[in-house]
Parts: sequence; structure tokens; C-alpha cells
Amino acid sequence: MRPLTEDESRAVFEKLANYIGKNLIHLIDRPDGAYCFRLQKDRVYYVSEESMRLSISVARPNLVSLGTCFGKFSKSGKFKLHITALDYISKYAKYKVWIKPNGEMPFLYGNHVLKAHLGRITEDTPEHQGVVVYSMSDMPLGFGVTARATVDTRKLDPTSIIIFHQADVGEYLRDEDTLF
Repeated sequence: MRPLTEDESRAVFEKLANYIGKNLIHLIDRPDGAYCFRLQKDRVYYVSEESMRLSISVARPNLVSLGTCFGKFSKSGKFKLHITALDYISKYAKYKVWIKPNGEMPFLYGNHVLKAHLGRITEDTPEHQGVVVYSMSDMPLGFGVTARATVDTRKLDPTSIIIFHQADVGEYLRDEDTLF
């Protein structure tokens, strides 16, 4: 495990800032200790510094993972968030979307959120902004990117796409062999 380079850090923080905005500082400076991001085999892990110091005694080839996997870098150098980061992103999310019960299953199967499935949305959500998708019972289901601003969604027909799917908790079952 090694620290992120400046370019890697920029890519990770830009992606996270798209979802949690200025609350990004709460991920690093936590009251229960210092946390940091580390890279292992193109995957970015969010780990406490105490656990990281203890992991130094394990050889790199033997270390499978440490902490929470937040995402991975593609071969082209782009950063993609994994669903494993949902617990942290949902705590600090700036914009949220709640979907109706009839829209939960299509979203969990990897489909986009349609206007007909939209229950509530945070006011003043801009276009192409990262949002966390919740069920109507406030359970985080995944995250995505808005296709339209909140103001524009009121004028659309029910079959229009409102949220582009990025990740959902159904990936734990669909991609269990490649997720970790």
C-alpha cells in the first residue's frame, strides 16, 4: 500500500466532491482518529492511520485489502467509485433523491431512475451533479448523476430519465467475483 500521488489524489477528491461537496473534510479529519487514502493494485482504500501503521508488518503481495475500498482507477487513469463507498458518501451527501417502492427494483437491477419513480429530490439540485439514491424509508440504495436540474424535472414526462445510474447495492450480488 502506498500513498496516492498528487494526480491520483486530485482524481479521487474531485469525484468525491461531486457527491459530498465541502463535507469532504469530514472524511479526513474525523473525531475518532485520522484517516487517509491508500492505493493497492489500482484500488483506493479508506483506512485509519492506526490500521495502516499495523499493516506495515504484512508483505505487499500478501496484503489483499485494508480498510474500505472506495473505488479503483481504470487503465486510462480515471477513478470510478465503488458501491462499497456508499456508507460514507450517504452520511455526507449534499444532494439526495428518494425513489418510490415501484422504482427500487429497476434501480437495483442497474437501470436509470425515471421521473415516474421519483419520490422526492433535494431542492436546487444542479444538472450532472452526484446524488445518493434512497428508498422512501431512508435506506441508501446507491448513487448516480442527475440528468436534469430540479427545476427542469417538473416539466418532463414520466418516462424521462432523471438520474443516471452509477452504482447500487445490487452490485454486491451481480459483481461479487470482481468487486473486491
